[in-house]
Amino acid sequence: MRPTTDLYDDFEKSCETCATQFRDFGARRSFFGRIRTVRCFHDNVLFRQLLNEPGDGGVIVVDGEGSTARALMGDMLAARARDNGWAGVVINGAIRDSAEIADIDIGVKALGVNPAKSDKNGEGEVDVELHIGGICFRPGEWVYCDEDGILVSPDRIE
Repeated sequence: MRPTTDLYDDFEKSCETCATQFRDFGARRSFFGRIRTVRCFHDNVLFRQLLNEPGDGGVIVVDGEGSTARALMGDMLAARARDNGWAGVVINGAIRDSAEIADIDIGVKALGVNPAKSDKNGEGEVDVELHIGGICFRPGEWVYCDEDGILVSPDRIE
């Protein structure tokens, strides 16, 4: 994947950048793919179910409403995402097991860490538009992530 800075320079009229400052956690620092979304708050049941599906190189964007009070993903879910073919995840919330996730070949962007596990009530929504960092993440569009940030485009750009 080309750097997001180069992609932005070449496609700035057809893409948007996310203003939220995410941290990188996975072994893969640069990743991209078609977007799938999950909206959940302190509850990762729907996210876990989506990770069980074939990823086909896609990226799951999770809106945990910016809360870092509970982790929405740990090392076991990161490994499951890798094993099922997901390129990465972007979590507007927290993760746990960050040292282990650093060695897993998957892209992981999140706001921070917390050792507290998530609730298991199955609350939330899948494949809905998410508004994070001043832009909209729509299922089926494309997201590009690297150390310089996150870029979203309705079409694949390279």
